[in-house]
This record gives sequence, structure tokens and C-alpha cells, in this order.
Amino acid sequence: MKKFTSFSLMAIAASVATIGFAHTASAAVEQETVFILNSLSFLLHGFLVMWMAAGFAMLEAGLVRTKNTAMQCTKNIAIYSIAGLLYWVIGYNLMYSGVDGGYFGSISPWSAADAQVTADGFVFNADEAGYSASSDWFFQMVFVATAASIVSGTLAERIKLWPFLIFTIVLTGVLYPIQGSWSWGGGWLSEAGFLDFAGSTIVHSVGGWAALAGAIILGARRGKFNKDGSVNPMPGSNLALATLGTFVLWLGWFGFNGGSQLAMGSAADIVAIAKIYVNTNIAAAAGVVVAIALTAVMYKKVDLTMALNGALGGLVSITAEPLAPSVGMAVFVGAVGGVLVVFAVPILDKLKIDDVVGAIPVHLVCGIWGTIAVALSNSDATFSAQIIGIVAVGVFMLVTSSVVWFVLKTVVGLRPSEEDEDMGLDRAELGLEAYPEFGRGSQTF
Repeated sequence: MKKFTSFSLMAIAASVATIGFAHTASAAVEQETVFILNSLSFLLHGFLVMWMAAGFAMLEAGLVRTKNTAMQCTKNIAIYSIAGLLYWVIGYNLMYSGVDGGYFGSISPWSAADAQVTADGFVFNADEAGYSASSDWFFQMVFVATAASIVSGTLAERIKLWPFLIFTIVLTGVLYPIQGSWSWGGGWLSEAGFLDFAGSTIVHSVGGWAALAGAIILGARRGKFNKDGSVNPMPGSNLALATLGTFVLWLGWFGFNGGSQLAMGSAADIVAIAKIYVNTNIAAAAGVVVAIALTAVMYKKVDLTMALNGALGGLVSITAEPLAPSVGMAVFVGAVGGVLVVFAVPILDKLKIDDVVGAIPVHLVCGIWGTIAVALSNSDATFSAQIIGIVAVGVFMLVTSSVVWFVLKTVVGLRPSEEDEDMGLDRAELGLEAYPEFGRGSQTF
């Protein structure tokens, strides 16, 4: 047997120590890289979702009449700002802090609890998340603003600014976080097996239910419906702007669904995100094609506004499960969304529910369909759990929203005067016009 000298033993010990240090350093670098990529995913995808606020503003500004355009722009920038503040003050912790199978989290402002980054490098503890806390908060916050934007479009042209903003405070600070805690926050719906990948129910139908309650309590625009039930069309002022808004929303949806993978630190995550992008895109495309074909058959002319909402209907439909479906299944899910939009719009008219931009068919009806469709492609989902989630969120949002709308109607009033509504909310509420060349501002005295 070969004997080792003291020098050789020291050399071996040094080599082992070097190898161990290198392994530890390599693991730390790998962990830090994953942390960076996951945080970057939240931030980049969050930027895209934030851009959806611009999409909603352009879509709504294009689908209302010129006399109400500035009002819609004002509401949308206010929505995004209020959502950000309220989600910091109360919303995030109410949704995610200490839910543990219950019905809501803690009532406290959010503050970041990050892994330590020191001058000596990255220090990561096993009980800490693999991403920046602030990046997660930002990504979750932009979703809240989306839900509130849905309400804005439905109730356009006949609601006063301040009551709407008060409702937005309640929705973004309390109602949305509470129902979100039931599933995404690890609450009772999560334990019941309810699945909603990116928010067909948790985001889109929530806005849809709130919009439906508001539309019923607020009533229709003056002159929209005749006594015999017939409908007077009120065309939007700028379909080019509405089309651009739809494309912006379509772009933002890649962040909405892709970012909901919640990780980008591995090859498997990148493959998943790429598949989500493909399914998201093709579902929207199917919704457009079906809406174009159906309106051509039903009305003998293609309706651009239906095509735009067909795209959005396909996007909402695939949002509950954009990862599991095959491409063919994604086409089917999006196509059904396009069909639902085309048929739901005239049904609302028959019920005398005035939805200016078609948000209820897109976000509520297609949100319900998309949530049910999860069980068609995800083996972990069941129809019973999906329906329980739909009903629970629907009842909660319809009841609570109705209460808030009714209180606002009673205490401060929701509608402007008939004179103000006829004049337009731009001048009545804001004292300005989006298109002064075509309104009062074009007159010379």
C-alpha cells in the first residue's frame, strides 16, 4: 500500500476544499441566476400587462361617441393609478398573506421581503421565494387594473366620474383581493381543486360580474332602447382607434398569460412560456375568424366591432388554461369564444342591458366558458370544481357589487342629468372635449 506524505495529504485536503468551494459557489451562482430570470419574467411580462391599460383606453375611446371620449381616457388612467395604490395599501396582503385555506388574508400594507443582496454577493435562505418580492407585487398589481377596466367600458357614457372611482376603490382594494385569495392565495377554492391559470374567472369574469350589476342598476343610455324593445345603434366614434386598442390588448395578453407561468429560470419554463404564447395567439385568431364568418352569414356584412371582440373573446377563453391544450384544442377554445361573443351581444340587447363596448360577452361569458374548458385539456381539473369556482366567484361579485352600486346610487347618485348626458360627459364632467374641432370648440364667436 502506498503511503501518503504529510505534504501529499495537505495537497489532497486543499484540492477537496477547492472542489467543495467551487461546487458551493457554482450552486450559489445558479441560484442567483434563477432568481434573476424569474424576477425578470415578472417585470417584463408585467410591463406588457400594464400596456393593456392603454389598450383598454384606446378601445373604449374608439367605441364611445366623440362627446364622451375624454371621459373614458380619464377613467382609464385613474383606474390604473387607483389599483396601484389600493393594492399596496390593502389588496396584496388581503389576497396572499396568511390565507391558509381560508377566505381572505391579512389587512395591512404590503412591504417587500426579499433575499439579501450584499457587497459580498447573493444570500438566499431556503424559506425565501425564488424571485424578487417587488417584481411579484408589480406583476400581481397590473392584473387588478385589468379587472376594473372591464367595468369602465360597459358603463360608458352615462355614469358620473366620482361614483365610478369610488367603486373602483372598493373593487381593487377589497372585492378583487378577497375572491382572488380563495384560489391564487391558497384559500378554500384552491383546496377544492379549482384551477384558473391566468384569470378567466379570477380577473375577467370578476370585472364582468361587476359590470353586469352596474349596468342593471345604472340603466341604459338615453335613447338606446325604444318602448317596443327595438335598439337604436350608437356607433363608436373611431373604429381605427378601437382596432389599435385591440391589437395592444392582444400584445399585452402575452404578458398576461405567459407571465402566469410564474417562472423563467429553466429550459422547461421557457418551453412552457413559448407554448403559452402560441396557444394564446391562435385562440385569439380563431375568435376573429369565427366572428367574421358568423356576422357575414347572420347580417350579410362583416361587423368590425364583432371581429375585435371576437379576438378578445378568444383571448379570455384561453386564459384559464393556455399551457395544457394542444394547438388544435386552443383553436377550438378560442373559436367557441368568438361564437359566444356574436350571440351574446344581441341577447343583452333583448334584455335591455346596455353594454357599450361588449365587455360582458367578452369577459363574463367567455370567462365562464374558458374556466369550464380547463377540464377538457388539464387532467388535474374537474368540471365540478370548475363550476363551484365559477358560481362562488359569480355570486360573491354579483351580490357585493350590487350592494356597492346601490349604496352609491342612493347616497351620491350614479347618473348625470339628462341634459349633461345629452351634451356629453366630456364637457359636463370634465369641462373639455377630446375632439374640440368637431364640437363646441369648432365654433367661432
